[in-house]
Amino acid sequence: MDSNEVNKLLAGFLGTCFVIFSVGIVSNSLFASPAPEKPGFAIVAAEPTEGGPAAPAAPSKPIAELLATANVEAGSAVFKKCQACHSGEKGGPNKVGPDLWDLVDRPVAEHEGFAYSAGMKTFSNGGAEKWTYDNLNHFLTSPKKFVAGTAMGFAGLPKDEDRANVIAFLRTLSDNPKPLPAPGAAADATAKPAEGAAKPAEAAKPAEAAKPAEPAKPAQ
Repeated sequence: MDSNEVNKLLAGFLGTCFVIFSVGIVSNSLFASPAPEKPGFAIVAAEPTEGGPAAPAAPSKPIAELLATANVEAGSAVFKKCQACHSGEKGGPNKVGPDLWDLVDRPVAEHEGFAYSAGMKTFSNGGAEKWTYDNLNHFLTSPKKFVAGTAMGFAGLPKDEDRANVIAFLRTLSDNPKPLPAPGAAADATAKPAEGAAKPAEAAKPAEAAKPAEPAKPAQ
């Protein structure tokens, strides 16, 4: 084999390597997928700190005050966030979560056909606990903080306006919507004693002083 053939073989080998190397560079530039600066969707849920369970999140305003200015149409828009897991139709199907028709004042963890988490069953207290306006307000603020052990993965609605609007909308999902709470009613109720409660005993009146005995009249 002469030197010309060896040179041709080396040139062919080097040319092949150059082509493969060039194709690799072009492919990396075309199909590279850099990480986005911000994720497209993130669910922010605060984790309880060590040393015990976190205290339930407290809404900034009473629900009666919030509902007084709530907007049902805006609540319908907020409810779209819930529709991936809940239906809101009468007789609607259970999904990841139970159907929310006629939810207000419904006993907690007692919707037919839905398997509730152990945490929700404990919170229900055997059906004694209901989805009152106040409970809904606290739960929607932070589900996992209000009901320990709930399987609901939604982080909550931190804005008062959003919670009030969606609760006002949930109220309409009923044949007989429950009355709205009157602002200040809760405070008035706590100030008044319960009916039938025993009245405080009246202070005993001081005993009347004994009158001195009249002197005996002399015998006539």
